[in-house]
Amino acid sequence: MRIRIAILLVALFMIGSMGLAKERGGSFSIKIEKEFKKAPKKVGLWIPYPGSDEFQEIKNVKVNGNTDSFSVYREPKTKMLYLYSQWEGKLASIEQEISFDVKARERRVEKLRDRNLPVPHEIKKYLASNRWIPTGGKIAKTANQATKGKKGILAKSRAIYDWVVENTCRDPKVIGCGLGSALNTLEKRGGKCADISSLYVALARAAGVPAREVFGLRLGKKKKQDMTKGFHCWAEFYLPGTGWVQVDPADVRKLMLVKKLNLKQAKKYREYYFGAVDPYRIALAKDARGITFYPAQAGEALSYFMYPYAEVDGKPLDYLNPSSFKYSVEYKKIN
Repeated sequence: MRIRIAILLVALFMIGSMGLAKERGGSFSIKIEKEFKKAPKKVGLWIPYPGSDEFQEIKNVKVNGNTDSFSVYREPKTKMLYLYSQWEGKLASIEQEISFDVKARERRVEKLRDRNLPVPHEIKKYLASNRWIPTGGKIAKTANQATKGKKGILAKSRAIYDWVVENTCRDPKVIGCGLGSALNTLEKRGGKCADISSLYVALARAAGVPAREVFGLRLGKKKKQDMTKGFHCWAEFYLPGTGWVQVDPADVRKLMLVKKLNLKQAKKYREYYFGAVDPYRIALAKDARGITFYPAQAGEALSYFMYPYAEVDGKPLDYLNPSSFKYSVEYKKIN
């Protein structure tokens, strides 16, 4: 009996020291409906397809609609999944729905420590510069200023995070999650979550910190909630010996705007969102920039892939403009 009690006490101590990860369960329904005044010959639709990882469990995925055909593909560069649906012939309207259940857990890394280990070879690609995440010019200059005197990936990543929190703002006038242009965000010093996250990633990479964006969807906080405007982007940096670490300077700036907080008053949010993000979100894709699908879209490569994307007779619909392309996201709490 004493042995059993001792084992129980040890188990309770371990649970208490680790902390219980917060969870949120629910179901999503993403619906696309569009009527045509002039019947097109072909419509293509690409939607992020949710997958499970260590922080989210996806079940009961269902696809319904009047589509001629649909398939799930994996993008080779990012490994993300997406659903491609196609309609052919003279169409009066299209209908598509993807629904799924999810259990999301808080993404959190405790007691961050820099072990001064080298960046693994397979992670070095997250230091690269590209059209959307440049690392030279003004970006490099700003990164050098922000990390002056800092050594190691952890110290530099924190310095970049602090700089972004202190030197950007959330601009409510920006449509959707923004364009995701790091350079444009640096010049304007503001934007929405895709803008602020892309700036963090660009500055981090310029400072030698492997980083990438995470494109996802927020879970509702009510039993039933319209989450059509709930798409969200945050970021991760890679700390050798630990792995990917979550950061969300965009949510810090959002809370500061909504709650009317100054930097001092926002300290608890600032500390939390370096190393953690809340359980009210799921990831749909990571590092999904410059995406060309298979079957390939007629339009240019997507700046980022998070929203449903559609083309009518080879012409892209504006997924940020409801009059051009309307869709809905509904959330229901399960437990």
